[in-house]
Amino acid sequence: MPEGKYGSGAWRVAVLGFDHMHAGDQLRLAAEHPSVELAGAWDDRPSRGRSVLTHLGLPETLLYTDVDEMLQRASPQIVVVCSTTADHVRWVEHLASHPVHVVVEKPFASSLADADRMIAAMSGTGRTLTVNWPLAWYPPHRTTKRLIGEGVIGEVAEIHYYDGNRGPLKHAHDKREVMTGEDAATKNASWWYQRAAGGGSLLDYLGYGVTLGTWFRDGELPGEVTAVTYIPPGLEVDEQSVVTAAYPGGLSTFQTRWGAFTDPWTVQSAPRCGFIVIGSEGVITSWDYAETITLHTAARPEGEPVAVDVLPAAERDHLGLLIDALERDVPVTGPSSWSISRAGQQIVDAAILSARLRTPVTLADVAAAQPLTAGTGR
Repeated sequence: MPEGKYGSGAWRVAVLGFDHMHAGDQLRLAAEHPSVELAGAWDDRPSRGRSVLTHLGLPETLLYTDVDEMLQRASPQIVVVCSTTADHVRWVEHLASHPVHVVVEKPFASSLADADRMIAAMSGTGRTLTVNWPLAWYPPHRTTKRLIGEGVIGEVAEIHYYDGNRGPLKHAHDKREVMTGEDAATKNASWWYQRAAGGGSLLDYLGYGVTLGTWFRDGELPGEVTAVTYIPPGLEVDEQSVVTAAYPGGLSTFQTRWGAFTDPWTVQSAPRCGFIVIGSEGVITSWDYAETITLHTAARPEGEPVAVDVLPAAERDHLGLLIDALERDVPVTGPSSWSISRAGQQIVDAAILSARLRTPVTLADVAAAQPLTAGTGR
C-alpha cells in the first residue's frame, strides 16, 4: 500500500464530531495510516475542529461545516464517530443511509436499547459497524488473549479489572495534559459530567473491562451483576464505580475511577490499571502499556515475565482490523465487533440498573427495565 498522508491511501476515512478527545487521535491515525486517505472531518463547533487540526499539522480544508456535504464531497468509505456517547445512536442511524462503514469511539452506547438501534440501523446495509476500544490494541492485553486461547492458564474463572485516569478534563488528544478546575461547576459544564449526554466514569471505563473480559471468556456472560457508584456532591454522574459479576467459575470485579493519582500512560497508577486473569491452571497479570505480562503457572508459581507480542498490522488499531476484514470479506471479530461490544453493553446496563436499585440484578432484569442512564446510584 502507498504511504498514507491525507490523500495517498486506498481507503477514504472521515471523522465525525470532536466531543471525544480521541477525535484528534483518530485524525492522526487516519493521516498516518498506510492504507488510509484522511478525507474529511466535521464538528458542530468549527473553531474546536480547526484548533485540533492545527495542532496536528493538518490542513483546515479537511474540515466541513455540514455533515451531508462532507459525506457527499469527501466521499468517505469509513466514518469514525467521536460525538458524545448519547449521540452515537443518532449519528449511526444517520450514517446508515449513506454508503459508509461506521466506527464508533468507545463506549458503544449510553444503553443497550441505543446499541440495538445502532445494530438494527446497519443491519441489511451490507456495511460494517464496529467499536473502537483503545485498550484492545494494547500488546499486553492481546498477548493475554493469545495465551488464554492456547490454554496456558486453563479455563478462565475470574477476571479483575481496574482502570481510569485523573479525569476526562485533564487531557486532550495525544494524551496532552490540560489544566482545568476541580470545582463542580467546571465539571458540570462538560458533557463528560452530564447524565443525558452519557457521562460518568462507569460508562467511560466499565465497557473496556467487561467487553475485553467477555472476549477473554469467549462470550460467556455473568448470571448476576452487583454495582455501587460514587457521585461526589454537586455532580450528577459517578466518578467511581465497583462492579461484581457472578460467573459459574467465581466472582469477577471491575472498577472504574476518575480522579486516580496518576494517568496510567504517564505513570502507572496505584492500584495498577489493567487486568488480572485467573484460570484453572494459572494466572496472568496484564497491565496497560506494559512491555511484559506476568504468567503464574504450577511450574513457575512465583511468576515469570513474558514479553508482549509484536502485533500484526490488523491487530494494532481499529482501522487496520476493519480494513483487513473488508479486504478479505470476513466479519470483524473480537472486542471491536458489535456482537462482543453488545455483550459488554448488557453488563454495563446491568451495572447501571444495580446501582440505581441498590441490589443485584440479572441480564434478564435489564431487558425488562426501562431505558437506563448512568450515574443514578451511589
